[in-house]
Amino acid sequence: MAITQLSAFLANTPGTLYDAVSAITEAGVNIRALSVADTKDFGILRIIVSDIEKTKEALSDTTVISETPVIAVKMSDQAGALRHILDILRESDVNIEYVYAFTGAMQGSAYVVLRVDELKEAEEILNKQGMETLSDGDMTGFLA
Repeated sequence: MAITQLSAFLANTPGTLYDAVSAITEAGVNIRALSVADTKDFGILRIIVSDIEKTKEALSDTTVISETPVIAVKMSDQAGALRHILDILRESDVNIEYVYAFTGAMQGSAYVVLRVDELKEAEEILNKQGMETLSDGDMTGFLA
C-alpha cells in the first residue's frame, strides 16, 4: 500500500519553487506534504499530492519529474510517536534513506513519510505492529 511521491529537480534560483507550486495550484491539485532538499545549484522538491497525473502534467514543461514509492504511516501527534516507528524499523534492520513528517487534519494526528530500502518488508512489519499505512487513494481524500 505504498504511496507515490513525486520528485522534481528545481534550479536553486529565486522564484523557482514559487513557479512550481503555482503550476500545481493552477492545476487544481492539493499538496498533502512537501519537502525540499537543496544543494548549491538545485533543489529536489518531494511532494505528496491529491492528483499525481495532473501534477506531472503541470510540471512536465519545466522540470524532470520522477515517481518514488514511499511509506506514509499514521501516528499520534505527540512526543515519542516517531521514535516508536523508527524503533520498529531499527529492530527489523530496515534502512531509512530519508524521512519527513506532517500533521493531519484531525487534532492529534500526524503522518511520517519514509523512503526505505525494503519497502514491502517495512510496510508489513509496521502493519503487524498495528501501524496504519496509507495508499495513493487516501491522498485524494482529506487526511484525518
